[in-house]
Amino acid sequence: MLAMFFWAFVIGGLICVFGQLLFDVAKLTPGHTMSLLVVIGAVLDGFGLYEPLIDFAGAGATIPITSFGNSLVHGALQEAEQHGLVGVLTGMFEITSSGISAAVIFGFLGALIFKPKG
Repeated sequence: MLAMFFWAFVIGGLICVFGQLLFDVAKLTPGHTMSLLVVIGAVLDGFGLYEPLIDFAGAGATIPITSFGNSLVHGALQEAEQHGLVGVLTGMFEITSSGISAAVIFGFLGALIFKPKG
């Protein structure tokens, strides 16, 4: 049990360190960094490498933004096998729709409760 927590912490921390290095060393903007991490997660899933990482690291691989790219590609490939080209378009949103909806709803509620400055 302790090893599972340890590896989740290490893998999740390494993903975060990589993102921080993109900020500090590569001087990428937050939007560019986030997009790049999503694409990296998508590419890793396309090659079948992200699922073993999730099995090994658990929440350390499912919590960071790279998991969103994994979910997009995973859903698209899963639906493409069943429904062809149309499945690619619908599969991406079928798996990620609950996360996207939650982000929009909680962002809206947060803006109602607190006073946004932007």
